[in-house]
Amino acid sequence: MDVACIPLEQTGYFSPLIADYLREREELRPFYNVFPGNESFSDCIERKAQHFPRKQREVLFEALNKQYKGLQPSPDTANNIALLKATNTFTIVTGHQLNLFTGPLYFLYKIISAIKLSTALKTEYPEYNFVPVYWMATEDHDFEEINHFTFKGKILRWNRDCSGAVGRLDTEGLQAVYDTFVQEMGGGDKAGQLKALFKKAYLGHATLAGATRYLANALFSNYGLVIIDGDEPTLKRQLLPYMKKDLLEHIPYQQVSDSIEALREVDPSYGIQVNPREINYFYLREGRRERIEAKNGRYLVLNSPWSFSEKELLAEMESHPERFSPNVIARPLYQEVILPNLCYIGGGGELAYWLELKGMFTAMDVPFPVLMLRNSALLLTGKQRRKMQNLNLEAKDLFLKQNSLINKKIREISNIDIDFSPQRAHLKQQFENLYRLAEQTDTSFLGAVKAQEVKQLKGLDHLEKRLLKAQKRKLQDQVVRLAALQNELFPGQGLQERQQNFADFYLELGEDFIPMLMDKLQVYPSDFMVLGY
Repeated sequence: MDVACIPLEQTGYFSPLIADYLREREELRPFYNVFPGNESFSDCIERKAQHFPRKQREVLFEALNKQYKGLQPSPDTANNIALLKATNTFTIVTGHQLNLFTGPLYFLYKIISAIKLSTALKTEYPEYNFVPVYWMATEDHDFEEINHFTFKGKILRWNRDCSGAVGRLDTEGLQAVYDTFVQEMGGGDKAGQLKALFKKAYLGHATLAGATRYLANALFSNYGLVIIDGDEPTLKRQLLPYMKKDLLEHIPYQQVSDSIEALREVDPSYGIQVNPREINYFYLREGRRERIEAKNGRYLVLNSPWSFSEKELLAEMESHPERFSPNVIARPLYQEVILPNLCYIGGGGELAYWLELKGMFTAMDVPFPVLMLRNSALLLTGKQRRKMQNLNLEAKDLFLKQNSLINKKIREISNIDIDFSPQRAHLKQQFENLYRLAEQTDTSFLGAVKAQEVKQLKGLDHLEKRLLKAQKRKLQDQVVRLAALQNELFPGQGLQERQQNFADFYLELGEDFIPMLMDKLQVYPSDFMVLGY
């Protein structure tokens, strides 16, 4: 197994905000508690213990037992669920949408990051227990984002009309996806394992939430992963005090808006990841999930016949808390209210919006978790590694923009020097002499000298580009091979982990695939891993 490590901020795939967070920029300190590392969890453990009473643990334990009915957890997972009742047990959480057949590869990287950190913390703090948790985004309603996955370069899509929370969707229509998957798969033991996994998950369960729980459990239960669905009345009831502060007092709107402005003052280039609303909840009922808005003294559920006075709204919340669904701003708060959580692990986009939330957590008196960037990796087959060697490519070269990569390699392999930097330096020196001459004779000629300098430097640039273009034609084979390899590894010029599905790699590695990732990925990710197998 070949491993190369490229600092994350050097890959060009992370925003300025996340790059600054990874560098621990001092001005960002007010937007998080502590940066993840071996020494960062002691205070977090103590504070969370004070804010998470035993009664909440009992509610969590009962909810998980209910959700795991009909699904046989591994001994490690069952033990972790039981441990959550103990006051010295804490969670490490990652969350993800219910993408069909896990969706892109980074679904695995998120969960592996949570498992590895839980294991490392147990070594660091043996008197405590740490449970890796996958939070299923069952209340999301963006079906188009989750209804497909890519396999062997083809998009396999679940086509149907639907609305409301995706976790509640039935699995009608997935037989057609399975049939297409089988057609593309081919034969062999590993193919048979993938077919069985898809069939048992999606054709053997009534809802998408049930199918996703089965799939994640099948892949990770041997590592003690606990899977939770927040769409649960007993859990939602614990959110009621915070829900009221949002719906009636608009505290999250005020706090997050202030944080966004403060982040802009640190650096205008950061931009905004998510905008808060005055009300950050949807109403979830009868296959619908619609926003709640306050208007003319009433609370309206958009695109529906439902509306409430304040008194009616409070009564509805008490009677049916499960009908109120948090949006992207309120969901992190919900997670931290119902879990004894220490750390949230997510991608760059997720961490960017979490950095907007600390003020809201403070105002709500809920401990803010440690924020850790998930692992990222690029996987290379043996054939692709040999291609790299033949083209004399280093791992870091692969992350260049394609035109820059080709120009760099053409300059390296060309038998003539296509770098006109010495000529530019010589020309600039000649014009320095001309500037001095003009200053001593007639300064009105300085503009003409400058114009000639610009013209001749542009001429050199043009000649260099033409020569490089000619060499590209001459070395067309290398150009084609470079582009083809990079296109294989970066589909659509995007990261492999955001495009390809784990099934492509499981076909080659089978049951060794996840253990290999578990072994090679980092506990505290600071590098983009390039893994050859």
